[in-house]
Amino acid sequence: LDLSSAKTKRITYSEITKDAIQKAIENPRTIDKNLVDAQQARRVLDRLVGYEISPILWRKVKPSLSAGRVQSVAVRLIVDREREIQDFKSVSSYRVSAVFLNEKNEIVKAELPKKFSTKEEAKAFLEKCRDAEFFVASMETKPGKKSPSAPFTTSTLQQEAGRKFGYPVAQTMRIAQSLYESGKITYMRTDSVNLSSAAIEQAKNEIEKLYGKDFLAIRHYKTKSKGAQEAHEAIRPTELNIHEITGDAQELRIYDLIWKRTIASQMSDALIEKTTAVIRVSTAEENFVAQGEVLKFEGFLKVYLEGKDEEDEANGEGILPPLRIGEKLANREITATERFTHHPPRYTEATLVRKMEELGIGRPSTYAPTISTIQKRNYVVKEDREGVKRNFNQFMLKSKQIIEEIKSENTGAEKAKLFPTDIGMLVNDFLMNNFKDIMDFNFTAKVEEEFDEIADGKLVWTKMLSGFYKPFHKTVEHTAETSERQSGERVLGKDPKTGKQVIVRLGKFGPIVQIGHQDDEEKPRYASLLRDQRMDNITFEQAMNLFKLPRNLGTHEGNEVIVSIGRFGPYIKYQNGYVSLPKGEDPYTISLERVKEILSCPRLPKALGKFRDEDISVANGRFGPYVKYKNIFASLSKGEDPFSVTLERAIELVSAKEKKELEKMIKCWDEDARVRVVNSRYGPCIQAGKKFFRIPADKQPQELTLNECLSIAGFRNEGEKPKAASAKLKSKTKSRKPKISKAG
Repeated sequence: LDLSSAKTKRITYSEITKDAIQKAIENPRTIDKNLVDAQQARRVLDRLVGYEISPILWRKVKPSLSAGRVQSVAVRLIVDREREIQDFKSVSSYRVSAVFLNEKNEIVKAELPKKFSTKEEAKAFLEKCRDAEFFVASMETKPGKKSPSAPFTTSTLQQEAGRKFGYPVAQTMRIAQSLYESGKITYMRTDSVNLSSAAIEQAKNEIEKLYGKDFLAIRHYKTKSKGAQEAHEAIRPTELNIHEITGDAQELRIYDLIWKRTIASQMSDALIEKTTAVIRVSTAEENFVAQGEVLKFEGFLKVYLEGKDEEDEANGEGILPPLRIGEKLANREITATERFTHHPPRYTEATLVRKMEELGIGRPSTYAPTISTIQKRNYVVKEDREGVKRNFNQFMLKSKQIIEEIKSENTGAEKAKLFPTDIGMLVNDFLMNNFKDIMDFNFTAKVEEEFDEIADGKLVWTKMLSGFYKPFHKTVEHTAETSERQSGERVLGKDPKTGKQVIVRLGKFGPIVQIGHQDDEEKPRYASLLRDQRMDNITFEQAMNLFKLPRNLGTHEGNEVIVSIGRFGPYIKYQNGYVSLPKGEDPYTISLERVKEILSCPRLPKALGKFRDEDISVANGRFGPYVKYKNIFASLSKGEDPFSVTLERAIELVSAKEKKELEKMIKCWDEDARVRVVNSRYGPCIQAGKKFFRIPADKQPQELTLNECLSIAGFRNEGEKPKAASAKLKSKTKSRKPKISKAG
């Protein structure tokens, strides 16, 4: 535009409301060169790291890999945690709990603070309690309080939406972006916990109006985050007197969360009363402890209770019935249960954001893109994993009899956790060995601090980059010349049949086990690792098992029966079809007779009959059983047996799905079914087949014409397919993001 920076004014605002825009126009400022320099330094440094290290990864590890100043450190966090878990040795101990009855026959639950290392010690304690008397030796009651959390920053909003709703961080940011663009909340990329004086006044008025003056406590918060810039206000509703908004279900949830957190931040403490009773055992040195708490004043809890992460979870204290010192208690039951120490929890997207913020890695605007990038690069996967059965001992003293039982529990189940892939671990190890400075948490945080110094005018950006680049480039050149190619190769043993080496390594298309070498007379044999196997811990036996599949078990009714493992788990191949092996069946040991039994059972898909002269059937898919009718797929209810689904039930499911689709419909045209206007998870949009396109900001969904929709979807001729996915709705956030940034 060739504008003079001295004469050109810039306006800044953190909320899209009439008052905020008018105030910004009334108070323009010149472009801040320091902010521009800070952004320039960030962009150049990040490109230097990516452009110089990535080609080395292509040559030394695998083509198409990438490295980044923030993304590589985020991967390191996940890899380090996974190795902590691998090295963790679970230790068992016995925790003793008791259920007593007081003189009024009310239940008193208590715990023994001491844990026993062996079952012999635990059982010996129960023996002591067999003929013991129990009485209240002492009681202590203390007042306590719980204070509200600060208003949301980017990271705390991402964490809370993850805990309460299971939203990935990118989804949370997309919803928040939509709320911001529509003027409902303030700018959502912030590390500040401050509220403006106007916002505090709004909160004060709402609290007094809704709950009364006793619930009001004006608070000013200060951020504890390392390197926080606090360039914007905390995330809050633009108008706190608006309790509910119009929008899709996800927007309503996030807005409600932000409103409650903001209001709660200016409310009184919750007042509690904690009572601790020590229960003496007449025949033992150890004492039981019973604890309880009573909520005396709700305070902010009337509005909002913060969620907890797995690592923060603790047993809540219940209510303790009235007791008095010297009161005798009757033993209803005392239980000693074997418990096991838990490994550190794997990261969720939300807890990874929290850790990055604690270490000063990245900024509010980079958390979501970083987590998306490391998953897109296949360095990290987000998965649910089933647990395994584990037995544990339990001893119960009841009616002076000690009952011993062996019970079982499911342990190790994971939901939406981040796991490093083999390629992620390999790249991490290569970078740790050759670029320790780049991978150092303190270095990454220090760079962020230097960017802040540039923004404050305390550091010249070119000087900062020069100080970084010279030693960094020397390391790049040295690594390119001296480092060896990495494949993660590990020798597992020798094949007992051929005597050839068995190795695991990274192949062209992923991790593989290889028997033999390229220079052998016979070509090597290869087998891909299963989804839940990793190069760094696969055993020789597990590796050799991979070569047993596919197994040809013989024939059944003249057709070959083959078992193997595919993308979705173990299966039977029979008559050009595939049947999943039931859970618990081992493809390595299953017999032909057992397979015949499975094949004789009813199978899916199963035709149910006709509905409106069209076939209707029940089938099983990647996401579970469903009913299929024309192009409609209706999922069965959780736990519903697909083999017991009747035609009437199928029609009911299809009709419900049709009704739901009809409710989503805003506009359609009988003369051209290629496009329609619908309400999607992103809001109103144009649907063309499986693709979705955003509606221009100056258009109302109900007023769109057929020709306008066809044009937006890229149709030009009859029967033509919609245009490329680059214009799809998923690009909405990026293309419409308001131009508000730190730079300038």
